Amino acid sequence: MERAQQSDSAGQGRKVFFRRKKTCPLSGANAPKIDYKDVKLLQRFVSERGKILPSRITSVSHKKQRVLATAIKRARNIALLPFVTK
Repeated sequence: MERAQQSDSAGQGRKVFFRRKKTCPLSGANAPKIDYKDVKLLQRFVSERGKILPSRITSVSHKKQRVLATAIKRARNIALLPFVTK
């Protein structure tokens, strides 16, 4: 019983970390349209090594992430984006 009280009092000095809910940058009123020819937009979602960044990092919704991955793959096939960079 005493241990429970000690742990409660010990945790009071910590700051509570507030995490803001991420919103999708590709959905909304004036969001850009995903197009495989728009290389500047697609490069925001590709790492320096050429990999597609996961949605948990870019905060893109699941539906838009699938469309984005397809657009990146199409841009790679017609040589607008590199497959891999060294």
